[in-house]
Amino acid sequence: MLVVLMENQLLPPEQICQTCLLADQSGQPRWRRGELRCGRALQRATESQPEQYECQMGFRIAHIE
Repeated sequence: MLVVLMENQLLPPEQICQTCLLADQSGQPRWRRGELRCGRALQRATESQPEQYECQMGFRIAHIE
């Protein structure tokens, strides 16, 4: 599951990506084959942290299983 990290909140991508020009046709982030296509991967501080990305619009997105 993808979530958008905002200070002390976790938001569903639908709330943020709906208006993004880089989102897919359904307003979702472009997630393919375990990789965020509309952003870049961030380095993990520890192995126990979820994968995190920074989207082109500057939001931090985490992949939580």
